[in-house]
Amino acid sequence: MWTYEKKLQYPVKIACPNPALAKAIISQFGGPDGELAASMRYLSQRYTMPYKEGIATLTDVGTEELAHMEMICAIVHQLTRDMTPEEIKRHGFAEYYVDHTAALWPQAAGGTPFSATFFQSKGDPITDLHENMAAEQKARTTYDNIIRLTDDPDVLDPIRFLRERELVHFQRFGETLRIVQDRLDSKNYYAFNPAFDYGKRRAEASECRKEYRQDNQKEQNKEKECRPDHQMQMHSCDQTHTLYFGRNAAYDGNTGKPLRNYR
Repeated sequence: MWTYEKKLQYPVKIACPNPALAKAIISQFGGPDGELAASMRYLSQRYTMPYKEGIATLTDVGTEELAHMEMICAIVHQLTRDMTPEEIKRHGFAEYYVDHTAALWPQAAGGTPFSATFFQSKGDPITDLHENMAAEQKARTTYDNIIRLTDDPDVLDPIRFLRERELVHFQRFGETLRIVQDRLDSKNYYAFNPAFDYGKRRAEASECRKEYRQDNQKEQNKEKECRPDHQMQMHSCDQTHTLYFGRNAAYDGNTGKPLRNYR
């Protein structure tokens, strides 16, 4: 469960609208290396991360990516605020405007709609963490490209903050990868999936316990067949069971009446 603070992680205050720049920056909302894909990637991967340190990192970074998505949306919104029809046409914003007016809709700079195919949740910590590190570097490169497209200080300030956070996230995922690798045999990083193979072992152990309970039940049934009455007199039963039938924890050996109701 998340607690929402009604403020941006970093302030966004843009004085001069620029729809053309908004078309580029919106890629960090719904593009292949954007913040929406990043948050969905990390918050999905955490369920199959077998180590608590990894779960914490994925949850923390995934949550922060939601905040970054909010910042990008605020930037795009402020860059497209109070547009005139002439500005819409002059800045090449007409195609987007026809479908969405000035609303926020996740797409890449080239117009490709957001898709879950932009990210992967593979269920293997080694695989997922390598993807995450690459994703952070790709996002950093995208922010570098955006920085080259503008000299507006109101835009550059929050974009540079977001770029810096990509570097921090890259470092955090690198540290998490080391934690996971330290728990595995270094010769078998890619031959063993701790998120899946541990589960297989637990399932096998569960099956063994099930078989044990079944065998134990068979023994109890055999003992019941050996008892002719509540007096628990031994007849043809194995004499090694004498102590079992000498007194029953639930029944008195003399009267056959329950000592107490355990149920």
